[in-house]
Amino acid sequence: MKETIKQFVDSKKQIILLFLVFSIIFAIPSIHYLLENKTVLHFDAYYQFCLNNSDRVGQTIIYIAILAILTIFYVFIIKNRNTIFKNMKEIYIYIIIISLIFVIVVPFISSDVFYYLGIGRIDSQYGQNPYYVTIKDFVESGDNAKYLKEDTVLAAGYENYWADTTVVYGPVWTMICKIVSGITFGNIDIALLVLKLINVCIHVLNCYIIYKITGRKLFVLLYGLNPYIFIDSIANVHNDIYVVTFILAALYFLLKKKNIMISILFLALATAIKYFAILLLPFIIIYYFRDKKPLERLKKCFLYGMLFIFIVAVTYLVYVQDIQVLSGIMIQQEKFAKNFYIILMEYFDIPNFVSNVNRVFLISFIIIYFFTCLTLLYKKHIKFREEMRKAEYFLIAFLFLLITNFQTWYIIWLFPLMMWQKKDTIKFIIQISLISQFANSVFLINGEGWRNGTPFTFFMLLGICICLSFRISFQGFTKTKKITNL
Repeated sequence: MKETIKQFVDSKKQIILLFLVFSIIFAIPSIHYLLENKTVLHFDAYYQFCLNNSDRVGQTIIYIAILAILTIFYVFIIKNRNTIFKNMKEIYIYIIIISLIFVIVVPFISSDVFYYLGIGRIDSQYGQNPYYVTIKDFVESGDNAKYLKEDTVLAAGYENYWADTTVVYGPVWTMICKIVSGITFGNIDIALLVLKLINVCIHVLNCYIIYKITGRKLFVLLYGLNPYIFIDSIANVHNDIYVVTFILAALYFLLKKKNIMISILFLALATAIKYFAILLLPFIIIYYFRDKKPLERLKKCFLYGMLFIFIVAVTYLVYVQDIQVLSGIMIQQEKFAKNFYIILMEYFDIPNFVSNVNRVFLISFIIIYFFTCLTLLYKKHIKFREEMRKAEYFLIAFLFLLITNFQTWYIIWLFPLMMWQKKDTIKFIIQISLISQFANSVFLINGEGWRNGTPFTFFMLLGICICLSFRISFQGFTKTKKITNL
C-alpha cells in the first residue's frame, strides 16, 4: 500500500518535469532563429511561431499542440499542488525556472516591445519627448537616419507598426522604457533581454504579493504557472504585468498594512501606466473608511481622490507641454481589433453604427458605475470580498464591452482581484486567458490584420460557450443526482 502511494505521488511530481520539458520545446523555434540570425533586429514579429512563413498551417498545429499539452499539465499541477510542492520555496524556484525558459522565446505574437524600447531610446539617447515626437518623426527629420546603423534599438522601433504614433501609455511606463533603453547601449538584443529579465522579476514579485495577501498556494500557481501569463508577459513582454504589480501592492498595503496613503500611491502609479486602474479607486477609499458615516466617506473620497489625481499629474509633469500629451491614448482608443466591434464593422455597414453601440455601452457603464459607488457610500456593512466582486464585474464589462482595441494581454487585468471571486468566476478568468491564446492561432495561419479579428472573436466566443456549456451540464447532473438520492 505504501509503495502504491509513493508511486502515485512520484508520478504526479513527474508532471512538473514534463511541464518543464514542453516549455523548452516551446522555446526551440526561437532558439533555432537566434542561432541562425544572431539578433532579433529585423525579426518579422507578425505571428510566426516556428519562424517559417511558408508553412503557417504547420506552425499553427505545432503551437496548438504544445499549448494544449502545457495547459493540461498546468491544470494537473493546480489540482495536485499539495502533493507536488512541499512548500512555497519550491513553488518560487519552479516558477523562476519556467519563466527563464520563456525569456528565450522571441516575441512572436506581438512586436510591441520594439516600440516600447524605441520610444524609450528617442527619449533617453536623443532627448526627444515621445508624447510629441514619434520614432518616425525623429528618424526622418534632418540627418537622423544615420543613427539607424549603430543604434539597433532605434532601428527596431523604426520598423515597428507603431513607429508613427506618439506614446500610447502613461508616463510611468515611458520612464521605465527610458531607463532600460538608456542602459543597454543601443543594442536591441541586450535591451530585449534586460526587459525580459525585469519582467521575470516582476512576475515572481507578483506571485510573492499574491501569497502575502492570500497565504494560499492555489492563487500563486493559478497566476504564476499560467501559460497565458508566460506567453504574453514574458515571451511577448507586455507592460500590463507592471499594472498588476502596482494594483497588488495597493491591495496589500490596504489590507495588510492598513496604509491608505501608500495604497493610493500604488494605484496612481498603476493608472499612470494604463488608466483602467482608476476604476478601483472608490472601492479602495470607501472600504478603508467603511466605519465612517456617508458624509465623512464622501469627504474622504474627495480628499484622497485629489491626492490620487495629484500623484498621476506629477508623473505627467516630466513630459507634459499641452493637452496633446494625451493624443496617443486617444489614437489607441480609436482603433478596432479582436472583438465583437470588428464583427459589427464587417457585417453591419450602417453609418456610425459601431460608434453608437460603443457610446450606448459607455453611457450605460458610467451610469451603473456611478450608482454603484453612490450606493457604496451609504452602505452600512461593507465586506471587501463583495466589493471586489463588483469591481471585477466592472473590469470584465470594461474589457469586453467598452474597449474597441481589445488585445489578449488585457485579460491579465482580471487577475489582481481574482482571489476574492466565486469559484465559477475564477474558473472563467483562467479559461478565457487560455482560450485567448488558442484563438490567436488564427493569426499564426493568416498573419496580422484587423479582419482576422472576426475569426479570432468567433473562436473566443466558441471557447467560452463550450466552457459554459460543460459547467451547466455538470451542474445539472449534480442537481439531478442530489434529487435522486433524496
